[in-house]
Amino acid sequence: MLKKIDKRIGILTAGGDCPGINAAIRGVAKSAILEYGMSVTGISNGYTGLINKEYTEIEENNISGILTLGGTILGASREKPFKRRILQNEINEPKLIKEHYYQAKFDCLVCIGGNGTMRTASLLAEEGLNIIGIPKTIDNDVWGTDVTFGFNSAVNIATEAIDRLHTTANSHKRIMIIEVMGHHAGWIALYSGIAGGGDIILIPEISYSEKIICNYLEHRALNKKPYSIVVVAEGITKPKKVKAGDYIAKVISDNLDFETRVTVLGYIQRGGTPSPTDRILATRYGTHAVELIANEKYGQMVCIINNNITSIPLSEVQDKTRIVPANNSLISKARTIGTCFGDQMPGIIPVKK
Repeated sequence: MLKKIDKRIGILTAGGDCPGINAAIRGVAKSAILEYGMSVTGISNGYTGLINKEYTEIEENNISGILTLGGTILGASREKPFKRRILQNEINEPKLIKEHYYQAKFDCLVCIGGNGTMRTASLLAEEGLNIIGIPKTIDNDVWGTDVTFGFNSAVNIATEAIDRLHTTANSHKRIMIIEVMGHHAGWIALYSGIAGGGDIILIPEISYSEKIICNYLEHRALNKKPYSIVVVAEGITKPKKVKAGDYIAKVISDNLDFETRVTVLGYIQRGGTPSPTDRILATRYGTHAVELIANEKYGQMVCIINNNITSIPLSEVQDKTRIVPANNSLISKARTIGTCFGDQMPGIIPVKK
């Protein structure tokens, strides 16, 4: 039964694209329209669309068939209005956003995005706008939630790539290095590396030793394991302007007489159809966002904790990053099966002098 609530919602998607955004848009719009009779407006190209007043009214028939689509039907941008005002001091973009928000007669703005998007959302909430945040990113590094949609799809893609590299590595007895996304957090490398049977996994949160990496690969070769898979997060410590995978390949080539090849997955991880897990999570996030709006509980970010959908204040999320903790159970379990994280030799294998 329709619970008529006369509210006008604006939705925008900002930051990088990732699988599941359209599922979240659909979850918000369908719930708002069918459950509460609210009106829904799509804002094009992230916060830029609010600055330029680029709007599209969303009806239920507009969102049919978008559940399985990758990317975002609304478009996205990396516009950071508060940062831009500080650097250029030309146009007060936050002021423009506020003016256009009220001109459009929005009762709430739903912001779908990652860390940068949540920061801007929190600052807009501080300016007095009614804001709800929905976290998305393949990096899984938004603080305050156990997982973001987009992550599961990216892990699936990276794992399939590692699976395929195993056969080539074995056929040619090579060291295959695969570089995955993750500037500050190594979640994709950790999960895909373990799922794909990576021999070495390098993530930004764990300092690695070049000597240990080479000793471990040499030990594998001496034990009749002529090929190895090295999974590298792009954000590991390395010289500037050098790709992580290329740098680790050079380290190995300079110290060992092993044939080495590098594969950089890049944007492949962000594109394409979302996994069923991400579709479900995005739908849960979207519908819960509308519940918050119906109850006028603004200034919140939807999150999942222990598989329960809930929310936390956007102010708690601002300027924080969810990184892989040192005591993560996956790391300790992976070490017990011989996985090397570059900081120590697995098991009781001694480091060669």
